[in-house]
Amino acid sequence: MTDQPKKFMLPPQGEPVIPFFNWGGMRALYVKEVRRFFKVHLQTIWAPAITTLLYLVIFTVALGSGGRQVLGVPFASFIAPGLIMMGMMQNAFANSSFSLLAGKMQGTIIDYLMPPLSSGELLAALVGAALTRAVLVGLAIWLAMLFWPGIDVMPQHPVAMLWFGLMGAIMLSLLGVITSIWADKFDHAAAVTNFVVAPLSLLSGTFYSVDRLHPGFQAISHANPFFYVISGFRFGFIGLSDSPILVGAIALLLLNAVLTAVSYALLDKGWKIKS
Repeated sequence: MTDQPKKFMLPPQGEPVIPFFNWGGMRALYVKEVRRFFKVHLQTIWAPAITTLLYLVIFTVALGSGGRQVLGVPFASFIAPGLIMMGMMQNAFANSSFSLLAGKMQGTIIDYLMPPLSSGELLAALVGAALTRAVLVGLAIWLAMLFWPGIDVMPQHPVAMLWFGLMGAIMLSLLGVITSIWADKFDHAAAVTNFVVAPLSLLSGTFYSVDRLHPGFQAISHANPFFYVISGFRFGFIGLSDSPILVGAIALLLLNAVLTAVSYALLDKGWKIKS
C-alpha cells in the first residue's frame, strides 16, 4: 500500500475563507505591535516608570512634608494612583500614535493595508497593543510604589480601579490612532502630546483636589475627561473621590464609543492613509 499525497482542496467558489473574524491575522498584528515596543522595553516600559517615580519624589518632598493630607489621606497616597494612571495614559497614546504614522513616514504603511484585515480588526489590534503597554507600565509603577515607604497603594475597590484604568488607557489609545491617521510627520504627533495630552494630564487633579479650586476652575476641570479617569482610578485605591463615580464611568464609556466610531470611520475611509 503506497502513501498518496493529500490533495489541497480549495473551498467551494464563492465561500469565504474567513467567514467572520480574521482572528489569526488580528493576533499576528497584535503580537507584532507588542514585540515592537518590547524590543526596547527599557525605553517604553521602565523609563516611563522611572520618570513617574521622579514625579512622586519631587512632589512629595515639595508639597507632602509636615504630614499634609488631601481628602483625609496622606499626600503621597493621594497622588500615587493618579501618577500610575497618568503614566498608563501617556504611554497608551505614545504607542498607538506611532504605528500608522511610522508606516507613512517609512513607506511601510502597505504592511497594515495589504493583509486581509477589516478596519475593525486593524483597530482592535492597534488598541490592544497600546493597552498592553499601558498595563505593563502601570504594573511597573505600582510594584515600585508597593515598596515605597509611607505610601498605601493596595486597592480598596478593584472593580473601579480596573474599569477606570481600562477606560482611560483605551481612550488614549483611540486618540493615538486618530492622531497617527491625521499626522503627516512626527512633529504633528508631538504637538498633540505637548499641547493636548500633557496639559490635560497635569490639569486632571493628579496633584491636587479640584474641590479646593475656584468654582470657575472647578467647572473647567469637570469638562476634562482626564479628570474623571484620575478621580475614578484613585477611588479604586483610597475609596474617596472628588467626582461622581457613576457619572464618570458612564461618560467615559460613551466617550470611548464615540472615539471608536471616529477611528473606525477614518480607517475604513482610508483618509490620509490610502490616498
